Amino acid sequence: MNAEQQNNSETGSEAPSYDFIVVANRLPVDRVQGENGELSWRRAPGGLVTAIAPVMQESDGAWIGWHGGAGEELEPFENEGIHLIPVPLDEEDLELYYEGFSNSTLWPLYHDVIVPPEFHRTWWDSYKKVNKRFADATAKVAAHGATVWVQDYQLQLVPKFLRETRPDLRIGFFNHIPFPSPGIFSQLPWRKQILEGLAGADVVGFQRTTDASNFLRCMRRFTDRTVKGSMAIPPAATEAGETTSNICRAEAHPISIDTQQVAELAHDPEIIARAKQIRQELGNPKTVLLGVDRLDYTKGIRHRLKAYGELLADGEIQVGEACMVQVASPSRENVERYQQLKDQVELMVGNLNGEHDTMEHTAIRYLHHSYPLREMIALYLAADLMLVTSLRDGMNLVAKEFVAAHTDNTGMLVLSEFTGAADQLTQSVLVNPHDIDGMKSGILRALRMDPQESARRMRRMRRHLREHNVSNWSKEFLISLGAPLPVDTLV
Repeated sequence: MNAEQQNNSETGSEAPSYDFIVVANRLPVDRVQGENGELSWRRAPGGLVTAIAPVMQESDGAWIGWHGGAGEELEPFENEGIHLIPVPLDEEDLELYYEGFSNSTLWPLYHDVIVPPEFHRTWWDSYKKVNKRFADATAKVAAHGATVWVQDYQLQLVPKFLRETRPDLRIGFFNHIPFPSPGIFSQLPWRKQILEGLAGADVVGFQRTTDASNFLRCMRRFTDRTVKGSMAIPPAATEAGETTSNICRAEAHPISIDTQQVAELAHDPEIIARAKQIRQELGNPKTVLLGVDRLDYTKGIRHRLKAYGELLADGEIQVGEACMVQVASPSRENVERYQQLKDQVELMVGNLNGEHDTMEHTAIRYLHHSYPLREMIALYLAADLMLVTSLRDGMNLVAKEFVAAHTDNTGMLVLSEFTGAADQLTQSVLVNPHDIDGMKSGILRALRMDPQESARRMRRMRRHLREHNVSNWSKEFLISLGAPLPVDTLV
């Protein structure tokens, strides 16, 4: 926001405008109520906020999103140098747009139909309405020629809405979850509308090369755009070769973590002491296995518990010598599928502990809580083996945090090949979570790995994370978004 715009804002003659805008379903802040009932805001945890906040502060940028309160309309405000522009959502929006179309249609569809997606026209109508609301809020405050970066699957129509009203903008989109193959995507009744919505962006970023390839294959099959390399090119409007819209590029830009922050916390004496305390509270087993997930059917928690239970039954792992800690953060508790999953996981944990616990030791310590980052780092340090067994995952940053926390190169990661992280953390023990016997073998291989071999593997993975941290992710995407297109693409 320049000086003239600031003066106009102060006099009320013109709304402020911004050269860099992030658009996401949520604002990067959480509301905090003090002891005396006063309300304030604090920065929300998460990799996206960590990655983009420095860029926004340097560019005097704005973040557009929902502030977390249903039915409230708030004026724009500032937090830690970032201008925040709330977009209101009421209870019906949350039911139809968010819990409905976003999380009961798109989420299961984009995660390989692990559970059947539901298709309801009322949900789709709400999704369109809310996406238009976000786009209108963005167009209102974007300076001429501004860069707008739209985030994730809840807002896939925003790029096209923005392109139609503000063709001067440079628009990027990043999809944090997987993108399905054409065979799966074809089930969506509004497949063409979604693709055309995304194609309003100059660059659409994905976690994996396969996701970008799936998107381009869908563009070729379900729209009238021509796909050439990484580009989806609209049909010519005239014989002179002018086009009706922008050229959209699809690229892989795998997200990462703040590696330095995790490493610094791993050296914090208080966190190190907490890690030792955790092992003591578990009875000082020889081996601690750890799973950390949202309680979501995509995470493969039931498959992991089944493999672990069979290892106990086979006598390959002994209670007392080993203990598994499973953190399952509450997620979408109003959605029936998630309520069912919670019941199933708790039943499995109860059965395994009932069958294998001793008076002194437990087989699985199950924690249905969310924990702050410092406690998570302590858990990582307390663990010898991290189990990430997602059936489908965009990236899975927990796997990267575990590796980054073990600065002494101890520990080992068992990682599903269906995570985006598997493309980078290739020195982990990769498993197919659908193959229970194969997963059991992978767990035993990691447990019995020679310490020098595991240290060598962890060292290589930590080096990769230092070189590809979350700051580099945001910079590389924005550089790509600002790069001019080759001249021959217009021929």
